[in-house]
Amino acid sequence: MGVSTSCPEKGIAVVTVDFPPVNALPVSGWYDLADALRSAGRDSGIRCVVLAARGRGFNAGVDIKEIQKEGGRALAGANRGCFEAFAAVYECEVPVVAAVRGFCLGGGIGLVGNADAIVASEDAVFGLPELDRGALGAATHLARLVPAQLMRTLYYTSRTVTAAELHAHGSVWRVVPREGLTAAALELAGEIAAKDGELLRLAKAAINGIDPVDVRRSYRFEQGFTFEAHVTGVADRVRNTFGTAGGKGERVGGPGEAEEPKGSRTSGKEDA
Repeated sequence: MGVSTSCPEKGIAVVTVDFPPVNALPVSGWYDLADALRSAGRDSGIRCVVLAARGRGFNAGVDIKEIQKEGGRALAGANRGCFEAFAAVYECEVPVVAAVRGFCLGGGIGLVGNADAIVASEDAVFGLPELDRGALGAATHLARLVPAQLMRTLYYTSRTVTAAELHAHGSVWRVVPREGLTAAALELAGEIAAKDGELLRLAKAAINGIDPVDVRRSYRFEQGFTFEAHVTGVADRVRNTFGTAGGKGERVGGPGEAEEPKGSRTSGKEDA
């Protein structure tokens, strides 16, 4: 349980997240993930990082129960932790390949939206249920995955999109059966890691430098509205319905940590 790093092949580090039951990360988990990503990127022997997860899904966002229990302090910690983890993906000195299985919600979008490439399983779904959870944020990262109007529609409705739909938009490199996800991610990482390590690091810095959006500044701006919702009481009003009969959606796992994602924009059915 927690965040671990392995090196299954030369030049490749795999950073794996494992917070049962649904990979809803506590404050400390986000910081641990950021530290692992930065450490892997600083290793001169590493040329590509694969970000993966164990369990039912890739990521279900923050641990809502922790925020409900500890209030503003936990909210501030989660905001800062997410900010650091998302930035660690983006600023990793080498390319990052996200290997996404099952649900990728909330903070998961912040991670994959900042990745250099995404490989996903056929059952993967992506979405931001923030408005159902009394929060805001990561529209910055969703906007890197889908066109502008679709991003807005997904954000306002809390709906999800499938891996196949993101593949059609060009933001997912490859969609594979769940059992083939690790192999597909390592295959892409291996192709990247075959390049000259020093040149890869220069390439990552160069590509980040020409990005049209400053993702750190953009996301930090979004987070300000999460705090505004908190201090005005609207966040608590919505968040306190989380996991209850009258709340939005159903849990995907453990005690109140994540919701069952709503249907995709095309099917109108439950996705996970």
